[in-house]
Amino acid sequence: MTIVTYEEICAYIYGIPKFAEKNDLGHTRELLTRLGISEQEFQIFHVAGSNGKGSVCAFLNQALLAADCPTGMFTSPHLVCMEERFVANGVRCTREEFAACFYEVFDVVQQMRAEGLAHPSFFEYLFAMGMCFFRKKQVRYLVLETGLGGRLDATNVFEKKLLTIITSISLEHTEYLGDTIADIAGEKAGIIRENVPLVFDASCEEAAGVLRRAAKRKQAPCYGISYEKIKFHANDGKYIDFSYSDGYDEVELKIPFPAVYQMMNAALAYRALSLVRDQIGLTGEEIAAAMRETKWPGRMQAVTPEIYFDGAHNADAVEQLVHSVKQLETEKPILLFAMMREKDYRTAIRSLCRQIAWEQVIVTRVADERGLDTKTLREEFEKNGQRVTEKPDSQSAYAYAVEQKRAGQLLFCAGSLYFIGELERIVEGDQND
Repeated sequence: MTIVTYEEICAYIYGIPKFAEKNDLGHTRELLTRLGISEQEFQIFHVAGSNGKGSVCAFLNQALLAADCPTGMFTSPHLVCMEERFVANGVRCTREEFAACFYEVFDVVQQMRAEGLAHPSFFEYLFAMGMCFFRKKQVRYLVLETGLGGRLDATNVFEKKLLTIITSISLEHTEYLGDTIADIAGEKAGIIRENVPLVFDASCEEAAGVLRRAAKRKQAPCYGISYEKIKFHANDGKYIDFSYSDGYDEVELKIPFPAVYQMMNAALAYRALSLVRDQIGLTGEEIAAAMRETKWPGRMQAVTPEIYFDGAHNADAVEQLVHSVKQLETEKPILLFAMMREKDYRTAIRSLCRQIAWEQVIVTRVADERGLDTKTLREEFEKNGQRVTEKPDSQSAYAYAVEQKRAGQLLFCAGSLYFIGELERIVEGDQND
């Protein structure tokens, strides 16, 4: 098989789910071993959870860069291009570097297949590419976001970790992770290691109990953060000011996000960094200053002062979005919405309609075979008393929404990170015209 261009590389990777199944961690371990990648090279921050993983990773990454630590960050999914998943020392992987890592993994995969071993899954292949990239960049600290779950996730192949962090847990991917919060928490807890500190969102007692028990079995020091430890001060639509107390000290934090849910993500990151601040060489004040400069697209991102993109992709994330909208709205806002069909769209739409008085709702379809059709979305919103406009694609839907918006009125675009990725491309294209 001859794969030459960047487009052919992307087509091959996107086509992997058509012929490859998920493998166990033994397979991932064998793949990394053949690539010559050793966990001894890295100090690993491992992040799992249902919502907020990427934001926590971004906060961690920003602070490590401020400390001049050679740092890599692996996240998923991407918004616009796959290279976004690999960032070394604050710089995204280039197309040329992406291609070089693809070929390095491809050669090893062909050898493994010739020996009768399975082809890596989509996520496993990208993870292996990321590890090749981080090794080439000689990063020392590595921030890893799990893909799905935790216990069986390809990123969980490493035994030696510096810290583990588990963000909020909600019902998601129940066909793989279990149909209760406790089951899902158990899967996320699979990233915990012997004697390795765990920092976690303790706002849900059902999940927190599972995580505490798992940490105790592993003799892992654990630090739970509840909302009682977080005090909101102000939100100007661009920044949130709040304070966080670890029980001994109270720190004032200012983060460049208007979403109230980011307070918990920032507190998790701050607590994790405070545990290793002597090692990385930062004071608490310097950690806070670094976090204030964090950028993370698609998470209540202010594209303009009146237009927000938020990749709320499940019921819990939508509930958090609702809280943020209620804080920011001054008159009835507009909602532009698209969702993937495997998500619990009914619960998400009920939450959006029950708590927000939208002036109008615009629905469209994500340009993916898993995108939910506009008719289904329209009917569900109408059941919940909304006036709905259907548009066939993201381009026409976004143009219509911007046209409808009055000066001073807010427009929120949400429902899927894939959808937000499409909107990011549209906005980038408009800016480059």
